[in-house]
Amino acid sequence: MVGRTLAGLRKGRDRNECRRSRLPTAAFLRCYDAASTDAFVESFSAASGPRVRRRRRRGPRRFVQWSTGMKLFDAGVSQLALWSDRDAAGEWVVRESRRARRLTVRVLLSGRVEVVVPPRVSARQVQRFVEQHREWIERKRLEVRRHARPPDPFPPQQIELPACGEVWRVHLAGGPGRPRARATAPGLLSLCGTSGGPREMRQALRAWLLERGRVVLGEALASCARELGFEYARVSVRRQRSRWGSCSVRGTISLNCCLLFQRPEVVRYLLIHELAHTRHMNHSRRFWQCVARYCPDYRALDRELLDGWRRVPSWVFGEHP
Repeated sequence: MVGRTLAGLRKGRDRNECRRSRLPTAAFLRCYDAASTDAFVESFSAASGPRVRRRRRRGPRRFVQWSTGMKLFDAGVSQLALWSDRDAAGEWVVRESRRARRLTVRVLLSGRVEVVVPPRVSARQVQRFVEQHREWIERKRLEVRRHARPPDPFPPQQIELPACGEVWRVHLAGGPGRPRARATAPGLLSLCGTSGGPREMRQALRAWLLERGRVVLGEALASCARELGFEYARVSVRRQRSRWGSCSVRGTISLNCCLLFQRPEVVRYLLIHELAHTRHMNHSRRFWQCVARYCPDYRALDRELLDGWRRVPSWVFGEHP
């Protein structure tokens, strides 16, 4: 993925190099709460630790499979002095990621702290890393609490998608079966099925949002590429917690369905940004010149996108009514 870490910023590089492929970092962004959720919505990442050398595995592993396919320490968090006596154990999560190359820590919008570790990192290493950044963690948790707001009412009465100028009225249709959301008339989204609770209803709305994003954003990207003369291999639209978009070396552009909650001008800037990566797989001067050629006002739009998570309803990521 294209993007640079906070460590790069501390070496004096232009902060714009860290922008769109990753969420804003703590180096230059205040904390705003988009919703009281555990989403990586304007979360903070502390400076990454040193790269961890991959070593051959010896002996039994101390990890258990997590529901998302990632791994959690099964004994690690109980052995680590990660939280103080006044903190609940559930406010801290230690997660292993195969893609991780360094230890990182994030403060989520709910105030929960997530420590991401590469494979085969010892509990002692994690504890030492957390202690080094404990002051930063507590400071960011206070900022999150200060800007927190209650979640949006659920289920929503209507869903506004500024990116495509759509407003959908949500109708609780009921009926048998698991909850599912489908358009039954222009501007009318029926939430059918009564066998599930709020969690299943959120999943149904998320599935609909993802499908709508694939249609709207896929067409917008194809149109923008034709208009400006760019080429890309394929597009992928997902409900991502940490990125608005990215472009792989193979020309696959990934977009976040939450872009539907942004203004059309902001979405177009993001599309141009990712298309520019098909020519420049970096954030060099030539890259930004390419972006400026097709989007002269990119700086203002980039700043607006930094606050874009505040426009995302809490049901998109939250797990509480």
